[in-house]
Amino acid sequence: QVQLVESGGGLVQPGGSLRLSCAASGSIFSINAMGWYRQAPGKERELVAAITKGGSTNYADSVKGRFTISRDNAKNTVYLQMNSLKPEDTAVYYCNAHIRVDTIYEYDYWGQGTQVTVSS
Repeated sequence: QVQLVESGGGLVQPGGSLRLSCAASGSIFSINAMGWYRQAPGKERELVAAITKGGSTNYADSVKGRFTISRDNAKNTVYLQMNSLKPEDTAVYYCNAHIRVDTIYEYDYWGQGTQVTVSS
């Protein structure tokens, strides 16, 4: 069993900051790419940021320069530092990880989601 547990969401004013965390636990052999997605009401889930095991990153154009993704491989944890938040960043944020459970099988896992609301 593998679980991804997210934390750090909440209500913040425009221009504020939040830091999301996502910790993976369970029967983990190794973790490859990790990332954050978000889904706003009435919209499809979209990629926000992703990071490889080696630390290479990519971002959605809408968050470049404002969000930073990082990971601690020793803790099986990925972070999303969100600065200069805008109302359009309001969404449920989901953690995603490509986890190898043994030497052969790799699966895609999702967290339960954490609400981020940007409003004055």
